[in-house]
Amino acid sequence: MDLLTIGGHSFRSRFILGSGKFSLEMTKAVVENGGVEMATLALRRANAGGEANILDYMPQGITLLPNTSGARTAEEAVRIARLARELGCGDFVKVEVVRDSKYLLPDNAETVRATELLAKEGFVVLPYMYPDLNTARDLVNAGAAAVMPLGAPIGSNKGLCTRDFIQILVDEIDLPIIVDAGIGRPSQACEAMELGVDAVMANTAIATAQDIPLMARAFRLAIEAGRMAYRAKLGRVLDRAEASSPLTGFLAD
Repeated sequence: MDLLTIGGHSFRSRFILGSGKFSLEMTKAVVENGGVEMATLALRRANAGGEANILDYMPQGITLLPNTSGARTAEEAVRIARLARELGCGDFVKVEVVRDSKYLLPDNAETVRATELLAKEGFVVLPYMYPDLNTARDLVNAGAAAVMPLGAPIGSNKGLCTRDFIQILVDEIDLPIIVDAGIGRPSQACEAMELGVDAVMANTAIATAQDIPLMARAFRLAIEAGRMAYRAKLGRVLDRAEASSPLTGFLAD
């Protein structure tokens, strides 16, 4: 079976759901239609004793991936991760360290620091990063369980703007590569999987669709198709025409 393995845990699904932008009531339908086995959550939506707790809406068996959104430094990210673990979210954590409020680009240097600190505490760390080979190598050395490069600015739905740089990470980094942020269409998720990335995370593209559960299913199928295409090895590309059947002559000859 073609399993995705992260930090010693295996998953059949390669679709990771970002749960931040749709209603809590929609969570179960999106998870089921998307075939999702891992989903992110913001700590503020998992407050113990709150009126609405996303943990109450997550189906059984889902691996929770709390994120450190709102952190501006490595220390703040570590604090948020520890709080999430205390609330029962487990040892997985998606590290987000963002100081730029306009473009929401990750601070790669602080992300590496946070990854090293959390990995030493036994967390399974999935860092969100701007796709840079040197940073990715630093994350490997820091103990990351996967690397999550952005495809485009978060929430933009622009697609694979960083396609060539993601391909470099796929070729050079011996950890799961998970495209996170910017994927706006199932076709773009499929394209990312065809590059050889190990998984795709999506949120805004699904949350802003008119039929949210149906879009979740579309993403599921696109990711599965892209993975199958990658495993099948894509056909060659030529700069000239080539007949599908060998030509032995034309009718007029």
